[in-house]
Amino acid sequence: MTGGTATRPGTVRTSQSGLLLAGILLIAANLRAAITSVGPVVEDIRADLSIGGATASVLISLPLVAFAVVSPLAPGLARRIGIERALGAALVVLATATVVRSLPSTVALWTGTAFLGIAIAVINVVLPSLVKRDYPGRVGQVTGLYSSVQGAAAALASGLAVPLAGTAQHGWRLALGIWAGLGLIALAVFLPQLRRRSVPPTPGSPGAPVPRRSPWGSALGWQVTVFMGCQSTIYYTLITWWPSVQQAQGVSAPAAGWQLFAMQVAGLLANLAVARLIPRYPDQRLLLLGATGLFAIAVAGQLAAPGASLLWIVLAGAGGGSCIVLALSLFGLRTHDHHQAAALSGMAQSVGYALAAGGPLLLGALHDGTGSWTAPLAVLLVVLAVQAVAGVLAGRARLL
Repeated sequence: MTGGTATRPGTVRTSQSGLLLAGILLIAANLRAAITSVGPVVEDIRADLSIGGATASVLISLPLVAFAVVSPLAPGLARRIGIERALGAALVVLATATVVRSLPSTVALWTGTAFLGIAIAVINVVLPSLVKRDYPGRVGQVTGLYSSVQGAAAALASGLAVPLAGTAQHGWRLALGIWAGLGLIALAVFLPQLRRRSVPPTPGSPGAPVPRRSPWGSALGWQVTVFMGCQSTIYYTLITWWPSVQQAQGVSAPAAGWQLFAMQVAGLLANLAVARLIPRYPDQRLLLLGATGLFAIAVAGQLAAPGASLLWIVLAGAGGGSCIVLALSLFGLRTHDHHQAAALSGMAQSVGYALAAGGPLLLGALHDGTGSWTAPLAVLLVVLAVQAVAGVLAGRARLL
C-alpha cells in the first residue's frame, strides 16, 4: 500500500520525471560540499579553537563515522516512512546541522558536524535505491550525472572556502555555514515528491518484493564493499590533508585550496566520461582497474616529483571521480531490484566509511609522528593495491 500518489516500482509519471531528476541532482549537490569546505580552512579552525592535528583529524572524520554507524539503518528508515520522505527529512537535518556547525560554540561545531554526517549517511544510502527503482535501465547514466553535480558542488565548496574565510574574522564559520542554503534549495525542489510514500507492500501481498539474498552473506557484496571502502579512504584523506601537504611544500593556502578545486573539477569531468562508458562494456573490470591506476599514479607522482603537484592532484581527481561513480553504480548493477540495492548500499557504505574514517586519522598521526608526508602517502599506495584487487572481482558481470 502507498499513501498519497500511487507509485509502481520502476516507473515515474512523465509529467514529474523532469522535476524528480532535478530534485535528485540538487540532493546530490549536498553530499560533499559541507565536507570538502573543511580541508582548505582546517588550519584556521585549529588556530581559532587551539586544537591539535589529532583533534582536527577526529573532527574531520566524524561525518565518516556517522556514515558507518547510520548507513545500515537507512534502508529500514526508507521502508518505514518511504524513500522520498526519508530523503526530505535528511535534507532538513542537513541544512539545520550545517547552520549549527557554524555557530560560535565548540559544542555546536561538534554537534552540527555529527548530525550533518547522519543526514548525509541517509541520503548516501537511499539515493542509489531511488535511482535503481525509477531509472532501472539507466543506472550508470543517472548515477554519473548526479555524481557530476555532486563533484561540481564539492569543487565549488573547496575553491571558495579560503576566499570566504578571508572576508571576516573567524570567517571559516561563514565558509562552512553558507552551504545550508544549498540544502534548502534541494528541499524546495524535491518537496512535491514527498506526497509519494513508496513503502514496499506487505510480504506475501500482490506486488511485494521477491526475497533476495542478503549482501552480508555474499562474496560479491564484500568485494563491492572493500572497493567502496578503499576508494572512500583515498578520497577523504586527500581532500582533508592535500592542502596541508601542499603548504608543507611552500604552496600558499589560497593556491592549495584552488588545487583542491582543480581536483574536484577533474573528478566532475571523469564522472561524465565514465558514466557514458559503463553501458558500453560487458562488465566494469577495466574501468575499475583504470580508475584505481589513476589514483596510484597521482600518489606515486607526489612522492617522486612533488613539484608537479598540480598534475598529480588533477590525476587524483580523475581517479576519484571515476571511482565514486563506479562504486555507486555497482549498487544497482550488481542487484536484482531497488530493495536489494538499498541493502548493498547500506552495507558497503557502513563498512566502507568505517574504513574511510580511519584514513585521515591514520595519516594525520603518521605525519605528526614522522614530521613528513612520505609515510602517509606510501600507506595510500598499499590501500590502492587492495582496491585494485577488489575492483577486478567486483567488476565481473554478476548479480547477488
